Amino acid sequence: MATRARQMTTTQRLLLVITLAAVVLAVFWFVSGKDDALRPRPADTASAADARKQLDELSVAPRGSMDGYDRKKYPHWDNQGNNCNTREFVLKRDGKDVKAGPDCAPTAGSWTSSYDGETWTEPTDIDIDHMVPLAQSWVSGAKSWTEEKRRQFANDLTRPQLFAVTDNVNQEKSDKAPDQWKPPLVSFWCTYATDWITVKHYYGLTVTTAEKTALSDMLARC
Repeated sequence: MATRARQMTTTQRLLLVITLAAVVLAVFWFVSGKDDALRPRPADTASAADARKQLDELSVAPRGSMDGYDRKKYPHWDNQGNNCNTREFVLKRDGKDVKAGPDCAPTAGSWTSSYDGETWTEPTDIDIDHMVPLAQSWVSGAKSWTEEKRRQFANDLTRPQLFAVTDNVNQEKSDKAPDQWKPPLVSFWCTYATDWITVKHYYGLTVTTAEKTALSDMLARC
């Protein structure tokens, strides 16, 4: 009986250790959960094969007019929780060893731009680029959208629509489509095309003939 009692005590101790470990892990998860929410998530991006199919499904139409366009019609940098807006979220998601103050604004870290392969350590050297620029969406269908849909487009963290990139490269891109501008880093062209197509396909935006040709040429590098 004494042996049985000792065995039960050992089992109870083991269960206690397991329970305490589970509690510690739960507390750790709760405390670190704020940072987890800001880590990279898989983007809803098409494969090269799917992108080719999606490209064929896009409506081809002439580029529309910029009449009536205003960035204010695309409310952006929404609150993403934990004091972070969309821009700050992407900076933390795309950076390495990012440190930020209580307002979520990054104060240190490093960012490698997929457009040119350059790495930067100052947040001011980084822009958050819309893969399909706001103005580009306006001339390919978004002019008729509701403001709420344009808000979704401008803050989309699910599709491959927002990236931290070198600021002057982003300025060179501006509102241009792939037939007008391509990333300096040629090895990124395949991804650039699949991302562009993914976004346009999801939102039902049109492409021009020249744009479709440029995207097809970029997909040929996949």
